[in-house]
This record gives sequence, C-alpha cells and structure tokens, in this order.
Amino acid sequence: MAEHAEKRQSDVDEDKRPARAQRQVNWGRVKDQVVGLIAGIVRWVGLIFALILVLHVIFVVGGANPDNGIVGFARDWSDGLALGFKDLFEPADEKLRVLVNYGIAAIFWLVVSSIVTRLVRRLGGAGVG
Repeated sequence: MAEHAEKRQSDVDEDKRPARAQRQVNWGRVKDQVVGLIAGIVRWVGLIFALILVLHVIFVVGGANPDNGIVGFARDWSDGLALGFKDLFEPADEKLRVLVNYGIAAIFWLVVSSIVTRLVRRLGGAGVG
C-alpha cells in the first residue's frame, strides 16, 4: 500500500507541475534558411552548368577522344547549355570557335546565377552573401 501512496503522490506532483513550455518557432530564421537554401541551389546549378561547358572546351582544345563517355556527356550537355552562344562567333579554327563561344556561355551562366542568387536573397529578405 505504501507503493500506491507513493505513486499517487508522484501523480499529484506531476499534475502540479506547470505545463511544459511549447517551443516557439522562429519563422524569420526558417525563412532565412529557406531563402539561403534556394540561393545556394541557384548558385550550384550555375556553377555546374559552367563546369560542364568548361570541360567541353578543355576536351575539344585538348583533343580528347570523342568516343569516351565523359567527353560525350560534356558535349551533349554543353550543346544545350550554350544557348545562343554556340554559334556567336565563327572563326575558321574549330578549337578557337569552341573556346570562345562555349567560354562565353560558361561566363554567362556564372554571371546569371550570381545575379539570380542576389535577387533571391534580397527578395527573400536574407543578407546578401
């Protein structure tokens, strides 16, 4: 019986305790994290696009084996990523053509992703960084 008395006393003690404080969500911090995540994704996408274009330039200028899977992957993706820059300049030398046109496209993706990243941060209210 003494056990029941102790249990009852502990039940009473628990009932007298103040309700556990609920965690407050800091929505400003959540918003800043989401904005930062979106800005980071935009930045990484631009970097990856530029990297693919630069790899294609390196493979063409370096004379890489066109039948290699990595070279083919870079070539296939870079054609789409070059947008209107693919045939912007048309020098006689094909290596120079690829270097200039795809190089400009890579710079384009870096600049655009940087601008969009800043816009996302400003519109989202997060610090620019």
